[in-house]
Amino acid sequence: MEPIKIDITILKPISKVWEFFTEPEHITRWNFANDIWMCPNAENDLQIGGEFNYRMEAKDQSFGFDFKGTYDEVFPFEKLKYHLEDGRKVEVLFESIDANTTKVFEIFEPEELESRQMQRDGWYGILDNFQKYAENN
Repeated sequence: MEPIKIDITILKPISKVWEFFTEPEHITRWNFANDIWMCPNAENDLQIGGEFNYRMEAKDQSFGFDFKGTYDEVFPFEKLKYHLEDGRKVEVLFESIDANTTKVFEIFEPEELESRQMQRDGWYGILDNFQKYAENN
């Protein structure tokens, strides 16, 4: 299945974007697609072979799951490549546009159960939430 590609421009220097994207204390504040979700816990071992686990839960506690993966490549301020528990691959690219502007690209293999559009919308919702968090901190 062809990968899905999304991107967003963030009005922050690449060093801050990287920090907000990779440090657990920040991840818990933005890693959800909309206001009915939350990310109460995040663990991130940011090295090749390191694992991450982001707990995703509905605020009403009706549903939750762990979003887990393992890093395959880590190039600080440039690129992350990882694979999820189910084997799907994800690549995140960070591009400095100028001193105060960073573009983030996410390229991910979709799962087979949900529609491509639903998956794109969900991942983009999280990336949009990340942009809002990064620009306001």
